[in-house]
Amino acid sequence: MRTSRIILAAALAACLSAPGLAAEIPAAVSAAVADSARPAEDTKRDADRKPAEILAFIDIKPGTRVAELIPGGGYFTRLFGMLVKPGGHVYALIPPPRPDVPNSAAAINAIAADARYGNITVLTLSYTEGALAAGLPQPVDVVFTSNNYHDIHNRLGDAGMVDFNRRALEALKPGGAYIVIDHATAAGRGAEDARTLHRIDPEIIKAEAIAAGFQLAGSSDALHNPADPHTAKAFDASIRGKTDQFVFKFVKP
Repeated sequence: MRTSRIILAAALAACLSAPGLAAEIPAAVSAAVADSARPAEDTKRDADRKPAEILAFIDIKPGTRVAELIPGGGYFTRLFGMLVKPGGHVYALIPPPRPDVPNSAAAINAIAADARYGNITVLTLSYTEGALAAGLPQPVDVVFTSNNYHDIHNRLGDAGMVDFNRRALEALKPGGAYIVIDHATAAGRGAEDARTLHRIDPEIIKAEAIAAGFQLAGSSDALHNPADPHTAKAFDASIRGKTDQFVFKFVKP
């Protein structure tokens, strides 16, 4: 009987640690996703972006300090702002304006000014000058970026990305998490498709983050789509919103 119990316990432990097993969604995460104040253009994307699963994986909770790199229209910014209360803060780092690229400053500034949050600060992200930490008033618990790594790679190249990741490392408290989400390209393609298809090989991100001093702590299959052929642009109508995406969690030792 004792042997049977030991075998059963081992099997249960293996099941609970199996890759891709859905994480339990904390009540606070469910409430933030269900917040009626979220705009319709955000909520209609939830089925594809799976915010509850992503936020549960990151483990955002009250008191967390988050640096969100290139937040776009603020899809995650609103969710972070709700989840880190009370005591936490969100630093939304937007890139400097460029004439050829739409700037999200107005959208993010509007969110930061919303009295429902009161814990969001908008900063300018410098890609190459100084450290991310230099623009932050305090070390953070999480550095987060979604579907931007390939574009930063286009700007900085292989060597520049190691330095960029190192600055993300400097911005974190010991044990802090660096979360990278992006569109996957075919295995072995490296950064070859980053400019043309807006996709990148997850293995190159692992290598560059680890070279900067991070440790890979885990990954989530929440956004994995095995039906994606990895050959169309990430914004092509045939696959837009449903690309195969990877979610990595790196930690600062």
